[in-house]
Amino acid sequence: MKVMLIGSGGREHALAWKISQSASMDKLYAVPGNPGIEEIARLVPYDVTDIDKIAMFAAEESIDLVVVGPEVPLALGLADALAVRKIPCFGPGAKGALLESSKKYARDFMARYDLPSPKWRAFSSLQDAGIYLTTLPDAPVVIKADGLAQGKGVVVAQDRLDAFSALEEIMDSGKFGQAGEEVLVEECLFGEEVSLLVFSDGKKLLPMIPSQDHKRAGDGDTGENTGGMGAYAPVSAYTPEIAEVVERTIIKPIEKAFRGEGIDYRGCLYIGLMLTADGPKIIEFNARFGDPETQAILPLLKSDLLGVLYACALGDLGDTKLEWSDGAAACVVVASMGYPAKYKTGQLITNDESKNAPLAGGCAHPTMVFHAGTAWNKNHELVTNGGRVFGVASAGATIKEALDNIYARIDGIHFDGLAFRKDIGHRELSRLGQYNDKRANRRLS
Repeated sequence: MKVMLIGSGGREHALAWKISQSASMDKLYAVPGNPGIEEIARLVPYDVTDIDKIAMFAAEESIDLVVVGPEVPLALGLADALAVRKIPCFGPGAKGALLESSKKYARDFMARYDLPSPKWRAFSSLQDAGIYLTTLPDAPVVIKADGLAQGKGVVVAQDRLDAFSALEEIMDSGKFGQAGEEVLVEECLFGEEVSLLVFSDGKKLLPMIPSQDHKRAGDGDTGENTGGMGAYAPVSAYTPEIAEVVERTIIKPIEKAFRGEGIDYRGCLYIGLMLTADGPKIIEFNARFGDPETQAILPLLKSDLLGVLYACALGDLGDTKLEWSDGAAACVVVASMGYPAKYKTGQLITNDESKNAPLAGGCAHPTMVFHAGTAWNKNHELVTNGGRVFGVASAGATIKEALDNIYARIDGIHFDGLAFRKDIGHRELSRLGQYNDKRANRRLS
């Protein structure tokens, strides 16, 4: 098969790494890719928003499958443009992508099919939103930009004053541009958060193992919301009993909803869950693989990923069953200091090769270094090119073993302004009685 992967982040590097292991793959293209992906794919320097150019290239090269990583090309209708040319695509059309590109649409969708979710109201007027806030208790509340905001458009306001500030920042100051022209004010849910990624062929949903993301920038879940600073899988709090409830109250109703709405959803549906005292509730939908959850899930997948992606794109998962390795896996994001606000780029990246394999290749047992915000400078030296620079991942017999591998690998990576969370997986480790705060003394250069 000739496969074309869309995207340039750590999620896409992880997908490329796993797809390339398939005996069915002949050639892999990446649009636009990154220095890590370059080792296993031919890079095509198109912008991911150039839908027509990408679709034409796929047709000219007789691509057998297009796999879309990021949300923006999905919202712009890349899958629809490919369907016109009869090119199979793993990724929903623009109608399905609305589940992520419009938070209001997603909440309306949930309400129509009685999917468990928080109370909410949508507003296009700052004044109306502010008046509504005065009717609520002075307690935590969630403020969300309606549109796409790179995973950063959510504020968990601790009180009414914080909520007013968030509304002004989003709607008046325009922090997220057009994405914040409409906002949602939502009930704040409490409990354990779980990311459930599911494969969909348009008829049935096939869940992957549960994972947990760490959204806040700082240790102890402090600081601003980010695109994700690390993740681990599986999550022991997601018990078989909870999985059965999710299957009955969420998975099956979504399958029914897709039929009812006429959504031929062929791709990955990300279901963000909160395990509340009243049962699992949906925090959000994303219309693609999560980042960095993907980097923590794929190291445990034994099944041929390319085969599953292709079956989804053809609309026929059939009786496909996923096989998983025992143990656990995790991913820790190595970021540029200041992310998700201002940060420097172009910082030279060096690597202690007495500890690590070269970074250019990106992947070496027992850890995998997935490139996210990297680039080559004019001297062909590897430099930083984004807020999230690497996702360092590993699998192990236990979550502790996986994380020990990761943090040892990070110790050999250097650039000015390197930052990372030192407590990824702390909830799982605490449940297992393995949490150790000695990592708090690790360097933060």
